[in-house]
Amino acid sequence: MSDVDARKRTKVLVVTPDSLGKRMAGPAIRAWEMAKAIHTVAEVRLVSTVAADLESDDFPVSFTDEKSLRELVAWSDVLVFQGHTLSSYPWIKRHAKIIVADIYDPMHLEQLEQTVGMPEERRLKAILETAEVLNDQIERADFMMCASEKQRDFWLGQLAATFRINPLTYGDDASLRRLLSVVPFGLQDAAPLQRSHGIKGTVPGIAPTDKVILWGGGIYNWFDPITLIEAVEKLSATHPDVRLFFLGAGHPNRHVPKMEMVTRARDLAGERGLTDRFVFFHDDWVPYEERADFLLDADLGASTHFDHLETAFSFRTRILDYLWATLPIVTTGGDTFAALVQEHGLGRVVPPTDADALADALEALLYDESAHAEAQANIREFAETMRWRKVLEPLLDFVVDPHPAPDSPLTLETPRNRIVNDLRTRIDGIESSTSWRMTKPIRSAKDAIQRLRRR
Repeated sequence: MSDVDARKRTKVLVVTPDSLGKRMAGPAIRAWEMAKAIHTVAEVRLVSTVAADLESDDFPVSFTDEKSLRELVAWSDVLVFQGHTLSSYPWIKRHAKIIVADIYDPMHLEQLEQTVGMPEERRLKAILETAEVLNDQIERADFMMCASEKQRDFWLGQLAATFRINPLTYGDDASLRRLLSVVPFGLQDAAPLQRSHGIKGTVPGIAPTDKVILWGGGIYNWFDPITLIEAVEKLSATHPDVRLFFLGAGHPNRHVPKMEMVTRARDLAGERGLTDRFVFFHDDWVPYEERADFLLDADLGASTHFDHLETAFSFRTRILDYLWATLPIVTTGGDTFAALVQEHGLGRVVPPTDADALADALEALLYDESAHAEAQANIREFAETMRWRKVLEPLLDFVVDPHPAPDSPLTLETPRNRIVNDLRTRIDGIESSTSWRMTKPIRSAKDAIQRLRRR
């Protein structure tokens, strides 16, 4: 490519509020893989607002404070961000840049579970603030990415409530995919390579011949490790070689609070006498490039959760690692992946909180060789549809030919903004009982509670 051609390449800044390093959680992994893919079609820089010690031969990776972030945003043509970035640095919204919001994580639904047990006022405040964070992104973004078609339907409702579905965006594309597209988590192209054993014959109490069930990520409040531990206890009565290994009892991002469910899981395993006999907790977060050592020591992957709203619109990224390592999957029904597991024969789906059904499913895939082999064959075929190079196509197409949304707030005199500003002016003096986006923000959760009670 000539120097002139190189200068024409879009300059893309990818920002994550997660830690970029050897040990990475889902948001950081996603940002890293996006940057790697974007590098093939554009000039890219990847930054973390928390910590970064990753290196790439292809593009710069760094930690950024607010001063350097201002310089990087000024350098870029397109900004791709996750999480609370826009609310942490609100000046970005007013910058004349094309903005891509990665809303694959419905954070406000997670908060419904994460804040259980908080005082009512604190809990309501936390969820209202998270909803506002997401609405800010939705109002400003020129392009948005979510994780599944089911999740896209959910986000379309939120777009409609914030007036992003309007004659301008609809006229530009009646499907709205130029504004909101599905970009799920993906699989690496290279097959997993085991350099050493992470579990079998390495962890005291787990022999090379044992059958290992892997819990391949963090233990968060919206998951159900309790039923899984109970199922393993039942299974151990007839299969003393069964082992459950929790891979992510810790977390690499210091800003992620310790979850109550971690304590509950540890306590239950301890009370039943299962710890370090049938149930094992790995406290250190496994380095991203070393996770194959653990995945390839497992015989199947498990993901269990409760029947609630977060489940319905979630996208369990740990299951992508199970697919990458060709591990048959046992999962609770109700989420996007449960439907895929059932439709494509990738494993077994069980009802929520049913320890007996879960034990039966685990037994079938661990000890029935034909069932195990059939699931693996189906996984090999299905996994090809989930490679990063394929799932990131909508994002790559956008950064090659970036464009502001037809109702972009960059032009303050667009019809949308004139209408919205007029409505806001008229509503400013009206008492409101909700937190919808065309009213003044609720000053505190206490105000919201009082308004709802009066109504």
